[in-house]
Amino acid sequence: MDNPEIIWQPSSESKKSSNLSRFIESTNQRYSQSIKTEYQDIWDWSVNNIEKFWSLMWDFCEIKGIKGTKVSENIGRMPGARFFPDAKLNYAENLLRAADNAIAIEEFREDGFSNSLTRKELESKALRMAGWMKSKGVKKGDRVCAYMPNCSETVISMLAASALGAIFSSCSCDFGIEGVIDRFEQIEPKIMIATDGYLYNGKVIDRSKEIKTISNRLPSLEHIIVVEYISSNKELDNFTNFKTVFQSDRLEKYVLCKFNDPLYIVFSSGTTGKPKCITHSIGGVLIQHAKEHLLHINLGEKQKMFYFTTCGWMMWNWLVGSLFCKSSVVLYEGSPFYPNPEQLWKIADKSKVSIFGTSAKYIDALSKSNVVPKKHFTLSDLRTICSTGSPLSPDSYDFILNNIKPDVQIASISGGTDLLSCFVLSNPLSPVFKGQIQCRALAMAVDIFNEHGESLINMEGELVCKVPFPSMPIKFWNDQNDTKYKEAYFEKFKGIWRHGDWAKITERGTVVIYGRSDATLNPGGVRIGTAEIYNTVEKLNEIAESIVIAQNWNNDVRIVLFLKLQNDHELTENLKEKVVNQIRTNLTPRHVPAKVVAVPDIPRTRSGKITELAVRDIVHGKEIKNKEALANPEALIHFANIPDLNTG
Repeated sequence: MDNPEIIWQPSSESKKSSNLSRFIESTNQRYSQSIKTEYQDIWDWSVNNIEKFWSLMWDFCEIKGIKGTKVSENIGRMPGARFFPDAKLNYAENLLRAADNAIAIEEFREDGFSNSLTRKELESKALRMAGWMKSKGVKKGDRVCAYMPNCSETVISMLAASALGAIFSSCSCDFGIEGVIDRFEQIEPKIMIATDGYLYNGKVIDRSKEIKTISNRLPSLEHIIVVEYISSNKELDNFTNFKTVFQSDRLEKYVLCKFNDPLYIVFSSGTTGKPKCITHSIGGVLIQHAKEHLLHINLGEKQKMFYFTTCGWMMWNWLVGSLFCKSSVVLYEGSPFYPNPEQLWKIADKSKVSIFGTSAKYIDALSKSNVVPKKHFTLSDLRTICSTGSPLSPDSYDFILNNIKPDVQIASISGGTDLLSCFVLSNPLSPVFKGQIQCRALAMAVDIFNEHGESLINMEGELVCKVPFPSMPIKFWNDQNDTKYKEAYFEKFKGIWRHGDWAKITERGTVVIYGRSDATLNPGGVRIGTAEIYNTVEKLNEIAESIVIAQNWNNDVRIVLFLKLQNDHELTENLKEKVVNQIRTNLTPRHVPAKVVAVPDIPRTRSGKITELAVRDIVHGKEIKNKEALANPEALIHFANIPDLNTG
């Protein structure tokens, strides 16, 4: 991968007309600079002038609110730095600006239901719901939670809560009772919005029993609002029907909040204990998403953005934040492969989606389904495909260009729930190299460190950020003295954010991520990223998916590779040999597993990420305390007490 091929180049015309080029012009004018229209130049300037960058960003994207006189305080401290300490604004007011007849939301379900809302209708519904919440005593700082599918009612609920300065938190309704309680009991919500059920893969899943149990186990709840999503369910008649909230008077005035007041509480996956309640600020989320959508993704007014996500994944927050750009969001609820693997592309084509977002795992699964979307759909408006959740393999880049659209920009992006945004992503000025993420985010001094805190180029190491940024969490909820917060990001390198990704920055400024640094393999003291093995092994037609861990063995560790095989295949000695040869030939002898084991399923989080740490713990006989964090906890049983792992 030293000389990867360029697979996409922006035209000089598209570069010139991009939002980022306009931003560079504004930078040059305001600060008497002569920055060229080259990404590396504006990135260099942004990380060396973070106060100037964020001050201009506020003005450039026309945030509604009182900016205040200070751009930051304690800017040299991380944690401790704060941006726009005397600014005042309201998140919902910013997202609902330009309340006209342009489409704000289009929503689709796997059963064929569809609906749309204009910006004017969205504003009216959100402010009426906010009026209802206010009449029930909801005020600034109260928590409003949602146990909801990815539908317009969830967006309306979030906007209504934030119009009042309340804090919004959501779980997707595929979470079981314990998973919901583990999250929401920590934050003591006053109101919960829930649906009576949801749809997945042709099945109707009722949630009325779960709602009743949760309502009994969350003593802080004063009201539960139920959306009739699958049926009129008499069991839930004693709760407030969602439709009745629109009969209230509109909220007359948005509640002005401080820039660093809380907006969202989002949750870590919780596979190693109770989920952490990561609290994000109103202004930090707004300005960071505005930067990413406008300057990096180059989103324009009335363009449509789709992301395949649930309300339990941070990509939902990221998607709905794009309403600020006066664009439209396209929502989908259901299985991406029901009633057939073309489902999401049919919607993208019909809705004229410009930005299509999904997970790397979805692209991989699509490639194995032998579907060729470009045969059935023109996708004429589609210009960017975003991918996140795990590293996008070089083969997936090929699949997208050969089978979906040949001239599309592939935007592999990576960040996380911790920052509710991206450290590395795309831009409209640079070429895309196969298998590599285009760039580091503006005003994010992302670097790669070795264990001594020394900077590395073209070498693998820990991904860090060396300067503060507005969307750093303001705190973890109920975290005395910020103890857990500091441990999570600032313990390894003092004053530096250590993110927990194992990655490399190339000489050209592109980025490759090899997986989580706590899941890297370390046989003989040499660290190996798990993504390298997945990319290589999953090229084989016999392999549906894989997961690899380091097993403690003879005072060292050895690599154990688990394979989920395609239907009609068995793990014969011949196939084992083929897998080993594939790894040895394409990687190095150090990457070769000591053991190769077949399993019927691989555990994953509810956002679709495979869980190496949970598998590692099971193999070592440790108890997994929080199985509710997994979408398929029953898969863990296949990794316990495997006789072959007790022998050399």
